[in-house]
Amino acid sequence: MSSPCKRREMDVMKLMMSDYSVELINDGINELKVLFPGPKESLYEGGVWKIRVELPDAYPYKSPSIGFINKIFHPNVDELSGSVCLDVINQTWSPMFDLLNIFEVFLPQLLLYPNPSDPLNGDAASLMMKDQKQYEHRVKEYCERYAKKENVASPTLEDSDDDISSNDISDGQSTLSDDNIAGEADP
Repeated sequence: MSSPCKRREMDVMKLMMSDYSVELINDGINELKVLFPGPKESLYEGGVWKIRVELPDAYPYKSPSIGFINKIFHPNVDELSGSVCLDVINQTWSPMFDLLNIFEVFLPQLLLYPNPSDPLNGDAASLMMKDQKQYEHRVKEYCERYAKKENVASPTLEDSDDDISSNDISDGQSTLSDDNIAGEADP
């Protein structure tokens, strides 16, 4: 298992053989979409998110880029881009980790234990610290509106993230409505 290419293939295959629904993008293994259910006993239980995963050429020595495609209300997830603020992926990644770790450990931990003191979504962080009940209501509202399994898994759901360029959000003025899906993961 000396080559990163073989490791990438093995990790993608392992993820595909798990309970997660995995879709390869452009018939390659460098980009994929994975359906991720909200963890049990969390505010996100019952929701399903489509997660975009991009594997760099240096994977597993360099961390994958991950992001939520459909919207989620969470202090550590950017609402527009879907990028995730998670130290284990962004800073302390190790080749000992694999794709299954992301979906079975890292993302569930992120949703179960949000960190409002290091936010990507300032509104969610502020609401969580000031009014926990209202925060919980908003999380559940987003789950109901954007993370219903039948809508996310449906082949009729257009993945409009491919049509969003960085110019659409770079100036801070977004043309996205509340019904749009969050964009691509950060590279």
